[in-house]
Amino acid sequence: MFKRTVAVDGLTFGIDRGAAVGYIGANGAGKSTTIKMLTGILRPTAGTVRTCGLDPLRQRRRLARRIGVVFGQRSQLWWDLPLRDSFRALGAIHRLDPRPRLAELSERLDLASFLDTPVRQLSLGQRIRGEVAAALLHAPELLILDEPTIGLDVLSKERLRAFLVEQRAAFGTSLLLATHDMGDVRKLTERILLVDHGRLAFDGTLDGLARQVGAERILVLDLAEPAGPLDAVPGTRLVGVEAGGLRQRLAFAPGTTTVAAILSAVAASAQVHDLTIEEPDVEAVVRQLYARQVC
Repeated sequence: MFKRTVAVDGLTFGIDRGAAVGYIGANGAGKSTTIKMLTGILRPTAGTVRTCGLDPLRQRRRLARRIGVVFGQRSQLWWDLPLRDSFRALGAIHRLDPRPRLAELSERLDLASFLDTPVRQLSLGQRIRGEVAAALLHAPELLILDEPTIGLDVLSKERLRAFLVEQRAAFGTSLLLATHDMGDVRKLTERILLVDHGRLAFDGTLDGLARQVGAERILVLDLAEPAGPLDAVPGTRLVGVEAGGLRQRLAFAPGTTTVAAILSAVAASAQVHDLTIEEPDVEAVVRQLYARQVC
């Protein structure tokens, strides 16, 4: 027996040239299906899709010259060939000499040490950097990334994020980023589209979404010395005390207070040694948004 599932349901949006948009939602929300329609891999059963002004199905070859795509779980590199050979093959496909652009990408993404290594022998971080370089080899107008930092360590994520920011500034590249990583969304995009069950649930900024659903960020404070519970800091809610008071976790809603104000209030009773901020989980945000709509 087969069950029919509507992956994308009446979804309508547009992206301006040069914009950076985060496309977020829970697993199964329709993100990857949307990307496959935008790139001509899937045919929509209804409606119209235009990418860079082109029909992704009928003008797929022309579109391929104007977009770059990275799927975190799929590869466009040749598994058994050295990474350098994949770039040569892609250069031939796009009818360009890859060497000038590859020299720049190799320097910015630190590829030189493994350009002659077969792709199958690369670490995950090395392969993802190679995938991003391959997607940008022909200087596309639009870069589509589907979970590009999945499985990467913190340092590799930060290096990749910094590179993408630089590339957009240098070339005016449009960016569509589908991810669960709120750090990617916050650092790489200015606008978010939140989709659930194939429908557009929110179109705006990340802070705007958090304010709409009342989602809280968590400020994790590592103190210089143990202190009593910080349960009287204005605009916060104490959610945890660890290590005998050395680490305390304060929840706060963006828009109601700031980290600077919280630290100023904490300084009256404790000395902060270090701090980190935990962003709201995107799936939790989606659940809160739809719980409100149902009610």
